[in-house]
Amino acid sequence: ALAEIARERFVPRRLKGVAYVDADLEVAPGRHLMEPRVVARLLQIAEVRSDDVALDVGCATGYSSALLGRLAGTVVALESDEALAAQAGAALADVGADNVIVVSGPLAGGHPSQAPYDVILFSGAIDHLPPAMADQLAEGGRLVAVLREPGQVDSATLWVKYGGKLSHRPVFEAAVPPLPDIEAPAGFVF
Repeated sequence: ALAEIARERFVPRRLKGVAYVDADLEVAPGRHLMEPRVVARLLQIAEVRSDDVALDVGCATGYSSALLGRLAGTVVALESDEALAAQAGAALADVGADNVIVVSGPLAGGHPSQAPYDVILFSGAIDHLPPAMADQLAEGGRLVAVLREPGQVDSATLWVKYGGKLSHRPVFEAAVPPLPDIEAPAGFVF
């Protein structure tokens, strides 16, 4: 999928010359495409199959959704920024990703109308897993994200749903910019 998708199509003109650098690229204020190595490894640990229905949370300009579209049967690309969602739709059409649909909405809520998903990818770091995602993941489904835990090294994490419950494990260390609007629930404070 990485060899087939033109990454430069998903970045602003000013970044086209560095589109393939193994770094996070800021495509809008506070929004990034994850570095290619991290997104590739996340997709690898998700073990995406050709009949999977996938959700890409925080798709930005659609690069990760295009990659997922080459691996999965159907992809829902969720973006909270309407301008980025429009860019993603145009870029995905340009690369022939006709099995990917872009929807706008709050990232933490997911997109329940198309659930359950066999694969959920968070295209940025999160500091907790939003509760709505457990309900949207299919039995046997895989969810991948870079998890930021206080006092710990950020890690690419795999969640799997069995018996209606999620279990997770860190797979490799990774540091990517956070997704907006996915904040940890407030804890008890003295």
